[in-house]
Amino acid sequence: MKKTLKTGAGIVLLTCITFACKDQFLQVQPTGQLAGAQLSSRAGLDGLLLSAYAQLNARGFTQSASSFNWVRGSISGGDANKGSNSGDFNALTPYQRYELQAVSGEVNQKWQAMFEGVSRANATLRTLASAGSDVSDADKKRIGSEARFLRGHYYFELKRNFNMVPYVDETKDYGTGVETIANDKDIWPNIEADFKAAYDNLPETQSAAGRANKWAAASYLAKTYMYQKKYAEAKALFDLIIANGKTANGKKYGLVPQYSRVFNAEFDNNEESVFAIQAAANAGSSDNANPDLVLNFPYNTGSNGPAGCCGFFAPSFDLANSFRVDAKGLPLLTGVSEKDQAGGLYDQGANQLKNDQGIKSSEAFTPDAGPVDPRLDHSIGRRGIQYLDWQPHPGLDWIRDQGFAGPYSPKKFVFYRTQSKVLTDGSSWTDGYSAINYNIIRYADVLLMAAEAEIEVGSLEKARDYVNLVRSRAANPEGFVMQGGKAAANYVISPYTTAFASKDAARSAVRFERKLELSGEGHRFYDLVRWGIAEPVLNSYLAYEAPKLPTGFLGAKFQSNQDEYMPIPQTQIDIQRGVLKQNPGY
Repeated sequence: MKKTLKTGAGIVLLTCITFACKDQFLQVQPTGQLAGAQLSSRAGLDGLLLSAYAQLNARGFTQSASSFNWVRGSISGGDANKGSNSGDFNALTPYQRYELQAVSGEVNQKWQAMFEGVSRANATLRTLASAGSDVSDADKKRIGSEARFLRGHYYFELKRNFNMVPYVDETKDYGTGVETIANDKDIWPNIEADFKAAYDNLPETQSAAGRANKWAAASYLAKTYMYQKKYAEAKALFDLIIANGKTANGKKYGLVPQYSRVFNAEFDNNEESVFAIQAAANAGSSDNANPDLVLNFPYNTGSNGPAGCCGFFAPSFDLANSFRVDAKGLPLLTGVSEKDQAGGLYDQGANQLKNDQGIKSSEAFTPDAGPVDPRLDHSIGRRGIQYLDWQPHPGLDWIRDQGFAGPYSPKKFVFYRTQSKVLTDGSSWTDGYSAINYNIIRYADVLLMAAEAEIEVGSLEKARDYVNLVRSRAANPEGFVMQGGKAAANYVISPYTTAFASKDAARSAVRFERKLELSGEGHRFYDLVRWGIAEPVLNSYLAYEAPKLPTGFLGAKFQSNQDEYMPIPQTQIDIQRGVLKQNPGY
C-alpha cells in the first residue's frame, strides 16, 4: 500500500475552516476556533500544512478551479472540447470559445481556490513563528519550506492564469477587512523566492509520498525560469535534477517502462512522479479520492464501461490527428515551413485520422489503418479500439452528443474494470471518485522542458537526446494497447536519428512532443502562451474544428493581448473596493 499524504483527516478540515480561511478574497465564515497553543504544536502545524496540501485539488470548488487545469490548460489549449452536450455545465463552454467574462462564476472560483491555498500556506507560516516547545528546529525548517513551496505553487497558478495579481504573504492579515493590496507588481520574483527557499531547505526525501522535497522544488523553480525565458538558469537546474533528482520517497527519477502506468492508480508515486496531487479510495470518505475527474468518463456505459457519466472532456479532432506518423514513425510535420512549424502551425487536414463521426454503433466501422503513435490509444478512446480492460470502444453509444462533442472519449485517468470499488470509491453516486493521482510535474515534462532550455542555449544535440528518451519509452511494445493478442492498431514510433537542422526544427520537434506526450494533462494552453504562439495556433485549431462541431465552435476566435489571461473576477474588484485593475480587453 502506498504511504501517502492524506488530506481528508478531521484535523485538516477543522483547521482550514477555523483558522486558515480568513482572507478577504475568500469570504468563508468560520464555524469554530482552536486555541493558539493547539495550532502552534507540532500536530497543529502539521494539520495546517496538510490543509494547504488539501487545497491542491480545490475540493468544494468547481472542477475548473483545480490545480489539474483540465479546463483551462487542455480545453482552452485545443486538446479537447467541453464534451457532453451543449446544455450540461455550459459555464465551461466559454473556455473553448475564448469568451470568458469578468462576471463568470467559474473564473471567480479559480481565483478563490488558489487564494484559499495561499491563505492556508500563510496561516502555516504565521503560526510557525510562535511554534511550541515540541517543535524542533528541523521540524520548523521542513514545515516552513513545504509551506513556501505550496505558496509558490498557488501563486504560480494565479500568475499564469490571471497575470497581475496582488501578493499577500504571512505578514498581511485580511481578517480586519481594512487592508487592500493592488495588483500592480509582477510577482515572478516572489514565486522564485518561495521555490528557491524550498529548494535550499527541503530534504531530498520525505517520510510520505506527496510531500514536496528538494527536487520537486528544483523542478518547479526551473519551470518558473522557463516561463520567464531564463533558459540558462533553467538549464543549470535541469542538469542537477536529471543527474541527481529523486521522488519524495527516494526513487531515482526515471520514465516508467510503460506509458499507461503514468495514469494507473496501481503505479502512483513511481519514479516519474515529481510532484502529484494525492488521491486514495475507500479511505473512510470520498473526500480522499480524486474529485477533479468525476465528469470525465464515457457516457452511458452501463456495466460494460467505467463510471457511466458524464461524457465531458472529449478529445479534439486536432489532437487525434496529431498522432499520425510517417512510415518511419516520426510526426508528420510537413506541409508548412520549419518556421511555421516552430510557431505551432501544422497541416492537420492532410493528416486526418479516420473516425466514426455520424456512424451508429450498430453500423460497420473499421478503425484507421495507421501508422499511428502508440500514445494515441492511451490518450484517446476511439471506436473499435480496446478501452482499457472494459471492451473495445463502441463509438456513438458511449458519446452523449456527437454533434457537440465529437467521436472521442477521454482515456487517461480512467480506472480499469478490475479496479472498480477497489481503487474507486464506492460510497458516492459514481465510481468516478478514484485513487488516481494527478502529476502536476512528471519526469517526462522535466525532460522536455530541459530539451527546450538546451535549444535556447544552443545545444540541439542534447535536446534531441532528451526528446528521444521520451519517444523511446513510448516505443516499448510491452506498453502498447493490445487487442485479440496483438497490438490494437498499427503502432510505429522511432527516435529522431539525424541532427535537428536548425533551432526552428528543434523547437518544432520538442513543442510537438509536448503536445503528444502531455495531452489532456492541463499543459497545452499555458505552453502556447509562454511560447508566444497562442493566437496563430488556436485560431488555426478553431478554423479546423468549427466546421466539424459548429454548435460548440462556430464564430469562436482567440483575441491576442486579451485571451492569454483570464479576466480579474469582478467580484474581487468589488470586494477590494476598486484597488484591483482589470486585465486588458475585459
